[in-house]
Amino acid sequence: MSAASEKPVVYIISDSIGETAEFVIKAAASQYDSEDIEVRRVPFISDAAKIIEVLEEAAQANSMVAYTLVLPELRRVVELEAAQRNIPTADIMGPAMEAFAQIMKKEPYLEPGRVRRLDEDYFRRIAAVEFAVKYDDGKDPRGLRLAEVVLIGVSRTSKTPLSMYLAHRRLMVANLPLVPEVEPPEELFWVPSERIVGLMINPVQLRSIRQERLNSLGLDAQADYASMGRITAELEYARRIMEQIGCTVFDVSNKAVEEVANQIMQVIKGG
Repeated sequence: MSAASEKPVVYIISDSIGETAEFVIKAAASQYDSEDIEVRRVPFISDAAKIIEVLEEAAQANSMVAYTLVLPELRRVVELEAAQRNIPTADIMGPAMEAFAQIMKKEPYLEPGRVRRLDEDYFRRIAAVEFAVKYDDGKDPRGLRLAEVVLIGVSRTSKTPLSMYLAHRRLMVANLPLVPEVEPPEELFWVPSERIVGLMINPVQLRSIRQERLNSLGLDAQADYASMGRITAELEYARRIMEQIGCTVFDVSNKAVEEVANQIMQVIKGG
């Protein structure tokens, strides 16, 4: 580390990357002439020896120390060692955690970097939802090879609701309808079978679902789309494709989306 600086120096000590403390410090510095200070971020602190090393350097300059440390013992080291060297400190995390301790019914995790992991989890979920929308209903066969899960089945077997549910569980999902008159895209057969899940359903239930769908659209509920002959032919065709691929098959008859999704996740994680 470098020695003294003519500018006041703010040392940021963090058990993660230190961006939270830097944001707070810059907000405070904006009330002064923030260009007249130097910020030195010291991330991923995990032991007292490193803290003491930083404070020994800070003692050589006109400095203060701001820190975000979740472990109480490390916060105590900063306060004790800084006091011995007459270095002002700003505990960014501690007061908030102490306040939370008075209202929460459980112990804190005390895991450094947890905020960053939660942010990463959020953005992963958003990306998965966008992926599911982009590659829904076979819109772009290229998505089949990119997906972590590919759902195949005839129309009205809950492919889209399942895709969205799994996307919220951070899985990249594409789905493809199986229609006897349309050959499946060749990309489907390039996907490893363990990443493909076939969806089957009782024909009587499927007929009822399709009739309701036609009614909701103001169409004839007796159309071929909802006829038992058409449904039987579609299901037989879908079964042949699934057998050809060798994928896992789930019967979605009378099952909630959550139930089927959990079964799919078990299979995918197991594979």
